[in-house]
Amino acid sequence: MKILVTGGSRGIGRACVEYFSSLGHSVAFIYKQSFESAKTLSEETGACAICADISDSASATAAAYAAYAKLGHIDVLINNAGISQIKLFSDITNDDWQNMINTNLSSAFYITREVSKRMVSQKSGRIIFIGSMWGKVGASCEVHYSATKAALRGMTMSLAKELGPSGITVNCIEPGVIATEMNASLSEDTLTELKDSTPLCRLGQPEEVAALAEFLASEKAGFITGQTIGIDGGYAI
Repeated sequence: MKILVTGGSRGIGRACVEYFSSLGHSVAFIYKQSFESAKTLSEETGACAICADISDSASATAAAYAAYAKLGHIDVLINNAGISQIKLFSDITNDDWQNMINTNLSSAFYITREVSKRMVSQKSGRIIFIGSMWGKVGASCEVHYSATKAALRGMTMSLAKELGPSGITVNCIEPGVIATEMNASLSEDTLTELKDSTPLCRLGQPEEVAALAEFLASEKAGFITGQTIGIDGGYAI
């Protein structure tokens, strides 16, 4: 398979690049700033690294063209690019709000719009959004983050209906608290509290999310579409 991963230089995105590459798939990934991390990942896996800010429509289009130039076609798009921010609702600035929308939602819209056109032409494809359990249950002091992740749920269901006749499946993965750099800044007390609130009493691993993405990309998941699948250790039950 030919795979394109956004936000692929770190965290869950990086795990997806490593996992799919280890299985012999051809992978390209998009990153925005982490040049050294992207360079190392590309060298280790053979995946093609594409530097682009896909929250900009023109840049997203250019990044998609670069991926097609490398891969020839795209079977699977994994929309992982995203940021988080912890702030009281009253302290969220206009810039905070717009940056969150642009990074977590608009980027997924722009790159998916471009890639889905060719998937429709080839009458096949897998589109996978990486959401968050906070898109389901909401997170205090993360209103803007939770809102963008909830929006991915709606995009998943709508696109599944629209693209299904073209043989394209669209699903959303909602991780819980995963041991990534994004969560490494949380205090030990906060992480302990989150673990205690998780029925399985531990953090998830990026590789576990990547394995779920690989299943949704496989033929075994050919009749699964429009679904939001939690991988959160039971937190959001």
